[in-house]
Amino acid sequence: MTLPKGPHSTKKKQIWVFALASFLNDFGSDIIYPIWPLFVTSVMGANMVVLGFLDGLGDATVSLSQAASGYISDKIQKRKVWIWLGYLLGSASRLGYAVSTTWHHLIPFRILDRAGKIRSAPRDAAVADLSTENERGKHFGFLRMMDHLGAVCGIVFCLVFFGLGYRTLFAIAAVPSLIAVLLIVLFVVDRPFAATRAFRGISLRHISKNFWLFTASSALFAVAGFSYSFLLIYAAQRGAVQSTIPIFYLLFTLVAAVSSLPFGHLSDRWGKKRLIAASYVFWGLTCFALLAETSIIGAVVCFVLYGLHKGALEPVQKAFVSALAPAEYRASALGGFQMVIGLCAFPSSVIAGFLWEEVGVLAPLYFSLVLTILSTGILLFVHEKTEDNPN
Repeated sequence: MTLPKGPHSTKKKQIWVFALASFLNDFGSDIIYPIWPLFVTSVMGANMVVLGFLDGLGDATVSLSQAASGYISDKIQKRKVWIWLGYLLGSASRLGYAVSTTWHHLIPFRILDRAGKIRSAPRDAAVADLSTENERGKHFGFLRMMDHLGAVCGIVFCLVFFGLGYRTLFAIAAVPSLIAVLLIVLFVVDRPFAATRAFRGISLRHISKNFWLFTASSALFAVAGFSYSFLLIYAAQRGAVQSTIPIFYLLFTLVAAVSSLPFGHLSDRWGKKRLIAASYVFWGLTCFALLAETSIIGAVVCFVLYGLHKGALEPVQKAFVSALAPAEYRASALGGFQMVIGLCAFPSSVIAGFLWEEVGVLAPLYFSLVLTILSTGILLFVHEKTEDNPN
């Protein structure tokens, strides 16, 4: 694989390094994720409330770590250190999972794993800095495509070597992220920031009404969108045996990988707001598929729709936030946005677990559909910004 050449080769190479590092990290993490809910519930003996707690705790940790790293990244005008450190933390956590003997032991390593997301806001800000407005969606789509392709490779590895056992797979999963650390350390250079004035801290007056409306819509949707772990357990209840559960994870990841780049392109042409709305619709259809069909076929349709939802939401959401935020506060805005989303995702999985255990397995779906409709209503009042990135 050769890196791009030409007058903009330096910027393109940076994008490719970020993408390759992201590919490797997701290769490692997605050796684990397809078997995570089964490991927690079957091997560690935890119930759905505990699973929701662990997943929600991870989301909350992501939110706080990204907010802190995004703010400090803008303040000290350094991106690189947060990126390689994040990959290193993720690698270390997987070794922790491998040696855990009860679900209680998973708590600190889950926090360490998701604290590795300190890389995300600085990396996303660096990608946005390297992009103009009319290619930002494409770049985030490319990055997310590489994420998902790494995930696909990790899932296939998990399927092929499932017989090695959970703990051996967790230990192996630590290796690709260590390689990602080396890529960032050796090939990424911190670039001068676009802003000429010194960073003095972000305040409410720096952020537009559209940013706040979009954050409100996304936060409410985060409460609606419970963890993928619940979808895998739904599949298991439809008759799928444990060894085939990673195939469902592979299915939605593959769909997300294939659709991320096209959705990113479409957001640059048709508008990011429309693609965000489409992602909400895909999630709603996912819930309807689970409600309407109780067979394995219904589960397959569900995971295809979920993959389309992920492919539309993740790259376009970041591109939209980057466009709505002032350039000099971009990492802070991305980190703050992710903090709000993550804190709202924490109760989402806990509530879903509680509803599952106390009301019924379909209750989380009805709850999610109501909040999704409300999120879409708020999104209608958001207006897009079209000015070019000063970079």
